[in-house]
Amino acid sequence: MPEKRSHPLVDTTEPNLLEETFDYSLPPLIRFDGPVIEYIDGKPVEFDPGALKTRDIVITDTTFRDGQQARPPYSVDQMVRIYDLMSRLGGPNGVIRQTEFFLYTNNDRKTLDRCRELGHQFPECTGWIRAVKGDFRLVKQAELKESGMLTSCSDYHIFQKLKFKSRRECMDSYCEVVDAAFEAGVRPRCHLEDVTRADIDGFVLPFVERLLRMSEQVPEELSVKIRLCDTMGFGVSFPGVELPRSIPKLIYKLNRDVGVPGDRLEWHGHNDFHKVHTNGAAAWLYGCDAVNTTLFGFGERTGNPPLEGAIVEYISIKGDLCGIHTEVITEIADYMRSIGLPIPDHYPLVGRAFNTTRAGIHAGGLRQDERIYNIFDTTKLLGRPPRVALTDKSGADGVAHWVNDFFGLTGDERISKIKIHKIARWVNDQYEKDGRMTAISDEELEAKVKELMPEYWEKYRG
Repeated sequence: MPEKRSHPLVDTTEPNLLEETFDYSLPPLIRFDGPVIEYIDGKPVEFDPGALKTRDIVITDTTFRDGQQARPPYSVDQMVRIYDLMSRLGGPNGVIRQTEFFLYTNNDRKTLDRCRELGHQFPECTGWIRAVKGDFRLVKQAELKESGMLTSCSDYHIFQKLKFKSRRECMDSYCEVVDAAFEAGVRPRCHLEDVTRADIDGFVLPFVERLLRMSEQVPEELSVKIRLCDTMGFGVSFPGVELPRSIPKLIYKLNRDVGVPGDRLEWHGHNDFHKVHTNGAAAWLYGCDAVNTTLFGFGERTGNPPLEGAIVEYISIKGDLCGIHTEVITEIADYMRSIGLPIPDHYPLVGRAFNTTRAGIHAGGLRQDERIYNIFDTTKLLGRPPRVALTDKSGADGVAHWVNDFFGLTGDERISKIKIHKIARWVNDQYEKDGRMTAISDEELEAKVKELMPEYWEKYRG
């Protein structure tokens, strides 16, 4: 039993709001107080938090590939619009570095051409094909510099799905396709499907070593990149977890034991166990420079790391906006809703109710200082001020907050809860007398404010 320590009260009359971490003008900063250590084969697996500030970690996107496997196809115009918005969001530094496209249909190729006609440097357009030599003809015709190719690596896939007779036969087949990419002058990005259920020492590391040897024979710009695909969401970021599920150990072995540099590693996760965002961030921390995402996490089955979540995590790690235009997140969400993408009301950052409170005690806190119950300055960063939805739990504080927001009042102009007592009583009667079971709409409240607070209506809306 460790010896207990004494913890005397530090009394103060001035609040310590921990603003070094909770700078309201940014998402909360992720601050480390020392190296984080994990062990493999008795050797420390650690990352240097200070290096995160200088490493060129990036976000890549698969909205037009994996994202389209979870919904009806986008039209060409829709994809061009989304690509344009994505470029604005990532900013001039290319925080959103690449996005990938199918190449098989006329619409795929037309979309690719129109996106490139916009002239954006970022995100770079790349392709995605099967591990079939003939498919590189499509990549070459599209004049793409890089394309992903599926190289499944677990025995579930090698033997049960692809029906190879041996791992050797499988590896030889993949390497033939990589050779075809080199011959076409295309950089291959090998997607190690189901890597968190694969034999890491028996197949994955020998395969990647062979890819590195092959890369030594071609110009550096053609060197193979590796995408680590956590296809079933089995990856775990916790210290002490064994391979193949340990993300820190997997990246350590590829970085240190095999020699794959971080800028040639990319993490692609799935959300089967609600770990997708945390796993992507862990991949960044432990030496994988790119995290592959989709807008709002839409992707095959349970989806992928959400791009907008990765944007906020990036800012939290870097401690700076880095040229990112965060307000475009809201613009993209509004556009996606307009074309039929269902975004749940309570979805983080973009749901209609993500920063809306219904509890009176929370509304009271917002009225005093919105930092008490708002995650960061959502008005500045997302164009979404904190709101209150009125129910039987809202109380006078909630009504006062709604009315002040409705009139756009700040500081000393804000109306006290005493002066909105007629509306507060009407709200209460809706539930106490009439048995209402739904929240009160903005339209209903607006009508009541006009009726019961005519002097304020005339002053601020007249």
